Amino acid sequence: MSKIEQSNFERDIIKKYRKELWSPFIKAIKKYNLVNEGDKIAIAMSGGKDSLLLAKLFQELKRHPLMDFEIEFISMDPGFSNDNLKLHFGNAELLDIPLNIERSNIFEVIGKIAEDYPCYLCARMRRGYLYKMAQEKGCNKLALGHHFDDVIETTMMNLLYAGSIKTMLPKLKSQNFEGLELIRPMYLIKEKDIIKIMESNGLEAMNCGCELQACRVSSKRNEVKQLIKDLKIKSEDVDKNIFRAMENVNLDSVVRWIYKDEEHNIYEDYDK
Repeated sequence: MSKIEQSNFERDIIKKYRKELWSPFIKAIKKYNLVNEGDKIAIAMSGGKDSLLLAKLFQELKRHPLMDFEIEFISMDPGFSNDNLKLHFGNAELLDIPLNIERSNIFEVIGKIAEDYPCYLCARMRRGYLYKMAQEKGCNKLALGHHFDDVIETTMMNLLYAGSIKTMLPKLKSQNFEGLELIRPMYLIKEKDIIKIMESNGLEAMNCGCELQACRVSSKRNEVKQLIKDLKIKSEDVDKNIFRAMENVNLDSVVRWIYKDEEHNIYEDYDK
């Protein structure tokens, strides 16, 4: 994709894939109150397809403002290979995204302390680094590129493998970085539609960039992804129902739950 063709990508967001990308992006912002007047939002750029689309969505939102806000595009290099760095910077330049990137040694650290299962710790460390970058730039929000499929897969992974009912939230306040809030504006966008706009524009995005696991997605997430895919063959709305389930929790039918670190159960006031 040439420099000139970046306009095709931008036009596709607003026109060709408006229903699949732009409309759910705006719906999530309004439904979950993700962007407010005077916000300064750090857009986390991992180099992957999701964060590339997130950046372009916010650039379009600045051109069609719902309110006045500022954006910063931040990225951290945890130890990417030269090829991945070249791809990362190249895509940012092609799509006219002014990238602020800082170097860290996260891959090196993780390789020493978590050789067997590095992904979880790596994600937490990278998230913390991005929070720090956002705070240093005076931002009050950090936007991540998690999408609809990430939400339902996380929901199912917690249910099947952790024995808990939890999901990704569209926004949450940071516990370690005062005044910062994490937001997920692509909460209602499906992964297949992100892939469509990337492929139709001939844009190759970086995967996780991991030098430790060769970018393997966890086997558990792959299992859940395939499970949902198989279930959708028989029931087309399975994915939507998983998503809706987390918005339709009936505490009258739940034995035990935790709210603000306090445990509750259905039998507390049973005799009353």
